[in-house]
Amino acid sequence: MPNATTSYSDSYDLIVIGSGLAGMTAANILGRSGHRVLLLERHYKLGGLATWFRRQNGEHIFDVSLHGFPVGMIKSCRRYWNQEIADQIVQLKHIKFDNPQFSITTTFNRDDFTRLLVEKFQIAEETVKNFFDTARNMSHYDDQSMTTRELFQRFFPGRDDIVRLLMEPITYANGSTLEDPALTYGIVFSNFMSKGVFTFQGGTDLFIKMLRDELVKNGVHIATNASVKKIIVENGSVTGVQIDNQPLNRTHAELAGKTAQLSELAGKTIRTKAVLSNGNLKGTIFNLVGREFFDDAFIKEAEAVRLNNSSTQVYMALKKGETFDENVCGDLLFTSTAPAFRTDWLLSRNITSRTYSFYYPRTRPGTDRYYIVASTNANYSDWANLSDEEYQKSKSDLMETTLDALNKYIPDIREKIAYIEAATPKTFNDYTDHWNGASFGTKYEGLAVSRSLHQKIAGLFHSGSVGIIMSGWLGAVNYGVIASNDVDAFLVAQN
Repeated sequence: MPNATTSYSDSYDLIVIGSGLAGMTAANILGRSGHRVLLLERHYKLGGLATWFRRQNGEHIFDVSLHGFPVGMIKSCRRYWNQEIADQIVQLKHIKFDNPQFSITTTFNRDDFTRLLVEKFQIAEETVKNFFDTARNMSHYDDQSMTTRELFQRFFPGRDDIVRLLMEPITYANGSTLEDPALTYGIVFSNFMSKGVFTFQGGTDLFIKMLRDELVKNGVHIATNASVKKIIVENGSVTGVQIDNQPLNRTHAELAGKTAQLSELAGKTIRTKAVLSNGNLKGTIFNLVGREFFDDAFIKEAEAVRLNNSSTQVYMALKKGETFDENVCGDLLFTSTAPAFRTDWLLSRNITSRTYSFYYPRTRPGTDRYYIVASTNANYSDWANLSDEEYQKSKSDLMETTLDALNKYIPDIREKIAYIEAATPKTFNDYTDHWNGASFGTKYEGLAVSRSLHQKIAGLFHSGSVGIIMSGWLGAVNYGVIASNDVDAFLVAQN
């Protein structure tokens, strides 16, 4: 809902479309710098994929997405948000793997992975050191011809088990594959290997509330239920946005919930010097702007950008008083019944691999309830064209097979469950308007397209989950920082 004290203007220095972490971060930085900023969100609450929802009259609360990110999130939140937000970030110390090739528990940092690779996997310590150093030194300026598969073959030839250990969590974190450029793996892997995996204590609901409070404090105007219909371009420059006068199509079961309430900005055209889209990259170019405003070469480049995969999630709440064994489950549990690591198996409807996020009362202080979110990578095409009946049956099957798999770690799980619900690639498409429900934006080539938008249309910028590297909570925040610098330079030059 809009702030009760907000008095919207007819024009702004910057309009941010979409309130994912990249959009909110850029809005906060630029608002704090004195620019007049309007943040528009098509849904009734902020966060994009970094969000949450309640069920059964608010009794249960679920975080969307895996609850792990690198330690760098602390520094980014402290610098670009505030110390109070940074102080809520705590380490997840028990990361577990269980598959036919190995079963281990780790703190998921360089020292512990070195110990595991040397002691359990019998790799020479010098080889391990060289691998970590190579990954850590990778950057966007590196040669992109070497694939992640080739990187592993260089250091661990013929060791599928090590590939699984080192690759599987990163595939869940950003959708990367063995055929993607090695740098897209190395940069993300090194971020996690710094000091392990962290989460926001208090839940995503508290996190987004604290972000919103900081945005308001820094003068950013926020409008929810405000879906942008068009970015207005005149004479090669952004001049405004047109806000739709219709609410989201809540005939979709995935968007069921609160009654749609149109923003008071609905149907209006708001003028602006610059627009930062935090929406899907291809949707920004082809839907919000329109191909007619770009040259043919750029359109060809944008059309060639590949979307990343989507995901499914199953949300489970235990009955009051029911618990699960932390020694068995840990904080994050990467499981698989597949004999080896293969990206196509991770994406298959015939699910063999699941990652579980376990939420203990300490995860969200003030509650005594235990929650579980099971995640899989998934293809949008496997879900998009099902009939309503087929779709509901597939969701039911997803929940039932998840409970079957989870029973290994939490015996009699069905008797412990108070509530269960599933999300699919269609859910994420409906919620965020990301093409194909892409949880991780685009493949690496999308980064260059995203970064060059303002060179094609003056005042048009993009930020979000693109290029694999810029995905996950930390990647989104940091890309918001990068984009804010570009926008600030543009706005300063206009004065």
